[in-house]
Amino acid sequence: MNTTTSSIEGPPTASRWERFRDSYLLYSFKRDLIAQISLLVFVLMVVAAVLAPWLAPMNPYDLAQIDILASELPPFWISGSEDAYVLGTDAQGRDMLSTILYGARVSLIIGFGAVALQAILGVSFGLLAGYLGGRIDAFLMRLADIQLSFSTLMVAIVVGALVKAIFGGATFSAYAVPLLVLIIGLAEWPQYARTVRASVLAEKNKEYVDAARTMGLSSRRIMFRHILPNTLSPIFVISTVQVANAIISEAALSFLGLGMPETHPSLGSLIKSGFDYLQSGSWWITLMPGAVLVLLVLVINLLGDWLRDVLNPRLYKG
Repeated sequence: MNTTTSSIEGPPTASRWERFRDSYLLYSFKRDLIAQISLLVFVLMVVAAVLAPWLAPMNPYDLAQIDILASELPPFWISGSEDAYVLGTDAQGRDMLSTILYGARVSLIIGFGAVALQAILGVSFGLLAGYLGGRIDAFLMRLADIQLSFSTLMVAIVVGALVKAIFGGATFSAYAVPLLVLIIGLAEWPQYARTVRASVLAEKNKEYVDAARTMGLSSRRIMFRHILPNTLSPIFVISTVQVANAIISEAALSFLGLGMPETHPSLGSLIKSGFDYLQSGSWWITLMPGAVLVLLVLVINLLGDWLRDVLNPRLYKG
């Protein structure tokens, strides 16, 4: 005798793309013109920086391509310019468009690298402090309070000056990018730690965490696999702000002579290199990279403001 079994199938599970398409995040983005323009400008700037070796008319690191006789040429709309240099040249004869593209790439690398380091340290310390509590919480939060009592720029200046004095200027210039990532990253981790700790304190006594403990899961698994995903919203918001802050910190350190050397341009070092020529009429050497820096920080902050509003549950309308 043949028996036929029928299986009861539940409703089809929506794919990730379908969930994203129907999400409030995309809905809000489509209705926010400022966020759309900011994201477009930011993506264009990142793509241009990444493709700098192919988009730039010249390589500012190649001494063979630098013509010192073509120094301080004005941009194309000012008389005395040359067609080969659209945005003019700096005091060393380097093409300003090329140096800005390469400099933006260095600034973005430092900004994203420093924020990645901040997030790794801050999220780890925040999880430990909030979940374990006790002496570990007291020690980590007092350490964060001590560091927050100093300004970020002052901490970066002190650490940068010490590194430069101990290892020498030549070594600092050779490893300027990883050193600046380390310096800026170590100066800002408390922002993440305090935010994550507050979120963990609100999550660790909920039912799903108690169920995970009852199942015998380790503390590390509970922290990173169960609690951490529920604290990602404030982390994303902080990250957008911190990227802008890291780029500004790099520019400030470079302007003070504790950042990128002039031979390895970033937006900050380009502003510094042209500052001495601002009064002599070669204003474009400073103002061009300065305008790019302001625009980059502005669009990042606008995206951060939009993301903060979207991820704020008090403003969520469903």
